[in-house]
Amino acid sequence: METRRLGRLGHQSSVLIYGAASLGGVDQDRADASIQEALDAGINHFDVAADYGDAELRLGPRMPEIRDRIFLATKTGRRTVEEAWSEINRSLERLQTDHVDLIQMHAVCDMENLDLVTGKGGSLEAAIRAKDEGMVRAIGITGHTEQAPSVHTEGLRRFDFDSVLTPLNYKLSTDPQYAADYAGLVEAVKASDAALMTIKMIARRNWQDGEDKAYDTWYRPFDEQRYITAATAWLLNGHPEITGLATAGETRLLKQMIVAERERADLTPEAAASILGEVQDYASPFVDSI
Repeated sequence: METRRLGRLGHQSSVLIYGAASLGGVDQDRADASIQEALDAGINHFDVAADYGDAELRLGPRMPEIRDRIFLATKTGRRTVEEAWSEINRSLERLQTDHVDLIQMHAVCDMENLDLVTGKGGSLEAAIRAKDEGMVRAIGITGHTEQAPSVHTEGLRRFDFDSVLTPLNYKLSTDPQYAADYAGLVEAVKASDAALMTIKMIARRNWQDGEDKAYDTWYRPFDEQRYITAATAWLLNGHPEITGLATAGETRLLKQMIVAERERADLTPEAAASILGEVQDYASPFVDSI
């Protein structure tokens, strides 16, 4: 699997990042099998969060064996320094490790939450303390709305975050405002040499009322190999600024994403976009239509 430099952190990170949200509601056997599938494919970057149900607990039992083989990231969604400090310590206990490589300010999707995180007494202060005490190596920011790229650009103005995790897929890129906001974020990331990672790569649309939710993802994902491969090729082949993309929060889709990463080489971004253009119900997961 291809690896890319994780910004100034220097880690050669697999372009597929294991999205451990997929472990939030599964048993340990299923979790162990999925983690091993990722490791066997060459994935060396795992991303989890305190808010992902039991995901940290599912990862924890594997840490004594694999901790030195992976880049481990988690997130805190708390907004005060006291709450975040407590949650970071709890995450280390659940993950059965004395440090993580990256702690991320989770779900910073609008300016109100950015103000809470970066303001006096905000959760960023807890992350900085954790870094000073050797509990975390780096500090990042994440978000998942149509506002995320602009909010994250402002976040980089306020604090020198080591990484940004923001949404991007072909459909989002066709919205002029979103594309402009994303371009501004890329410029800011390059200026600071932060790592830029993405989410929602295989999001197809929102679930419809009454629809059978066949997967654990909050959005309806692509599940046909043709479209997963096209989405992967469009993103990775056309966006060298991206250090990696988080796999969907569903263990049953991991294999198809691994196949897509392997088979994307001969598919140009333009050809991939043409394939994705076939999908009639392709829409942003954040708004009804764009």
